[in-house]
Amino acid sequence: MDIRISGIIKESVVDGPGIRYVIFAQGCLHKCIGCHNPHTHDFKGGYDIDVDDLKNDIIRNPFIDGVTFSGGDPFYQVEGFYYLAKELKKNNIHIVCYTGFFYEDIVKNNDKKKLLENVDLLIDGPFILSQKTLKLPFRGSSNQRIIDVKRSLMEGEVITVEY
Repeated sequence: MDIRISGIIKESVVDGPGIRYVIFAQGCLHKCIGCHNPHTHDFKGGYDIDVDDLKNDIIRNPFIDGVTFSGGDPFYQVEGFYYLAKELKKNNIHIVCYTGFFYEDIVKNNDKKKLLENVDLLIDGPFILSQKTLKLPFRGSSNQRIIDVKRSLMEGEVITVEY
């Protein structure tokens, strides 16, 4: 199975807690004004990569604390990112996912919810230029939330965490 990505950063410290292996999904319809990654919007851009090859590359890296799905928006390729997340969780790898969707909308969609259930932290909501901040870790604008997905699903309400 392939996913379409714009690129990979094999060791990042700005895309979630610890040292992260970051995968940038290709394709996004949110088109937030002032987006940090506008080159990832076009669904025809980027390149295809085999999910199992990607998983094996991640597992071989002993220095990472987890994997971050960024974009574009991984929820536009839910089947491939769900498969990758499920495989990574078999290896106890912590997963952070960025999305322009809201948590409340994701849980209403069965396909998207399958991916969500394999994510540890969700950074949700569109980037809003008028709320841009450099003071909040892992977020581009103050409206975006860092959500503890496991606790939120268990308790039936959004549980945010701060760093």
